Amino acid sequence: MPTLFEGLRPFRRTQALRDVRAGIVLAAMNIPQVLGYTRIAGMPVVTGLYTLLAPLSAFAVAGSSRYLVVSADSATAAILAGGLASMAPAASAKYVVLAAWVALLTAGFLLLGRLFKLGFVADFLSQTVLVGFLTGVGFQVGIAVLGETIGLPVYSRRTVMQFIEICRGLPSIHLPTLLVSISVLVVAAGLKRFAPKAPGPLVAVVGATAASALWHFSAHGVATIGALTGGLPHVALHWLPWGEILALIPIAGSCAVMIVTQSAATARVYAARHAQKLDENQDLIGLSAANAAAALTGTFVVNGSPTQTAMVESMGGQSQLAQLTTACVVAAVLLFLVGPLAFLPQCVLGALVLLVAYHLIDVRGMLSIRRESPGEFAVALVTALAVIGAGVETGILLAMVLSLLRVVRHSYRPHTGVLIPDANHTWKMVPPSSSAHTEPGLVLYRFGASLFYANAYRFADEVLSVVGPSPSPVRWVIVDAEAIVNVDYTASRVVMTLQNHLAQAGVELGFARLSSSTKADFERHHLTETIGSSRIFERLHDSLDAYAEFQSAI
Repeated sequence: MPTLFEGLRPFRRTQALRDVRAGIVLAAMNIPQVLGYTRIAGMPVVTGLYTLLAPLSAFAVAGSSRYLVVSADSATAAILAGGLASMAPAASAKYVVLAAWVALLTAGFLLLGRLFKLGFVADFLSQTVLVGFLTGVGFQVGIAVLGETIGLPVYSRRTVMQFIEICRGLPSIHLPTLLVSISVLVVAAGLKRFAPKAPGPLVAVVGATAASALWHFSAHGVATIGALTGGLPHVALHWLPWGEILALIPIAGSCAVMIVTQSAATARVYAARHAQKLDENQDLIGLSAANAAAALTGTFVVNGSPTQTAMVESMGGQSQLAQLTTACVVAAVLLFLVGPLAFLPQCVLGALVLLVAYHLIDVRGMLSIRRESPGEFAVALVTALAVIGAGVETGILLAMVLSLLRVVRHSYRPHTGVLIPDANHTWKMVPPSSSAHTEPGLVLYRFGASLFYANAYRFADEVLSVVGPSPSPVRWVIVDAEAIVNVDYTASRVVMTLQNHLAQAGVELGFARLSSSTKADFERHHLTETIGSSRIFERLHDSLDAYAEFQSAI
C-alpha cells in the first residue's frame, strides 16, 4: 500500500536545521542550472524555476528516497527537445503545451511501471551504454548551445549540421557575447575548482545580470532573456488532438526509461551509503506524481538528478525537508525577484549549459572501458555516435537494445569447458575438445548458463565435439549443471535428441549439481525419465564414484 512522506520520516528536530540549510544552498546552486536546462529543452526560461516548485514538492511527498532530488535534467531535456523539434518552434505556446503532455504521458508510463512493478527495468541499461549515452548527450547539448555562447545564429536542428553551421560562421563571431561567455565560464569553473562549496553558477548569473543592467549589454548586441512573467504557475492543461498525443508517446516512453534508470541508480547509491530502506516502486509513484505536477504547472519532464542529490548530501541534508526548503526559496524568487532576470544575457545560460555538457562527456570513463573491455567500449562508442548523429531518442532506444543484446550474447555464448583435476586436486577448466578428458573415458563438461532455445544447439554441438574421435574413447559425459538454473521446452527436446545420439554411440549422458529449479524443469519436461535418475548426481564426486564402479564392473 503506497504511503506518503516516507522521505521525511522519521522527522528529527536536530537534523531539521541542517536540512533547511542544505535546501537553501541547493536553491542557490540549482536555480542557474535549471535556467540553463531550459535552453536544452527549448522551453521558456521561467519554466526552469517551475521544475523546482510543484514537481520537486510532489516527489518529496510521494517518494521513498530521503535524498533523491527531482527537477530538470539534461538527459530528459535533450530527449524532449529532440522529439519536439519538428512539431513546433522552441519556446512557443504550442511547444509548451506539447511539453506538458509529454510530462503527463511520462507520468502515466511511470505509474504503469509501478502497477506492474517494473522498477527492475533500470537494470537492463548497463553502465557501459549509459556512459556512452550521456557522453553523446554531452556533445549534443554542448553543440546545441555553442552558437548562442559565441553570438552566432544556428538554424539546423541536427547536431552534425549545427556543428557545420558554427564552423562556417566562425569569422562572424560576436566578440562582446564571446567575452561575456568566457567570463562566466572562468568564474563558474574557477569557483568550482578553488572554492567547491561556493555557488559558482549563482555568482556568475548574479554578476552577469548586474553587469548587463549597469552597462546595457543589450545596446552592444548581447541578447538578454527579456521580461519574465512573475508569480506562481497556473494549474492548467490544454487539450491536444489525438493524433498529436499519439505522436508524443515514443518521446514520453524514452523519457520514462531514462527517468527510471537514472533515478533508481542514484537513489540506490545514497540509500546504501546511509543504510536507508528504499522502496523503488514507491519512488516510481513519486516520480509519476512529480511529472504530473510538471504537466499541470506548465513545465517540462523532471528526473532524479545525481549531481543535485550529491549536492544536498554534501551539505548535510538527510531528508526531503531540504527539497521542500528549496521549493519555498524558488517560490519567493518567482514572487519577488523575477524582474532583474530580464537583464540576464542569453549567452550566460548557454555557457552554464556548456559546463554541464563538459561534465557529461565522460572521457575518463570511456577510456577505462576501452582498457578493460574493448568490446564494451565499441558498444558505448556506437551509443554515443547514435545520440550525436540520430538524436537522443534514438540513442536511448539503441542503448536499451544493445544492453539486452549483451545479456543475450552472454547467455548464448557462455563460458564452457572440460573440468580436469590439477596437481593440487582442484578443478581447472580447459576448452572443450576431443582430446580434453577428465579421466580416460570420462568427460566432466561445464556449461555456464541456463539452457534455452538459442544456446541449446550450441550445447549439443560442444558435447558431441568432446566425444569425437580420440585416442581414448569416451564412455561417459557428465554435465556440470551448477550454472544451468533453467531449461526451456526447446532445450529439453535438444537434450533428448542428444541423449539418443550418444546412446547409439555407446556413450552415457548424465548431469550433476542440479539446482532445485532445474530439477523441477527436468521433471516437467520428462528429462529425468529420459536421462535416468541413476545418471543425475548431487555432487561431481558422486559421478566420479559411479564411473569408477562402472569401470570396475566391465
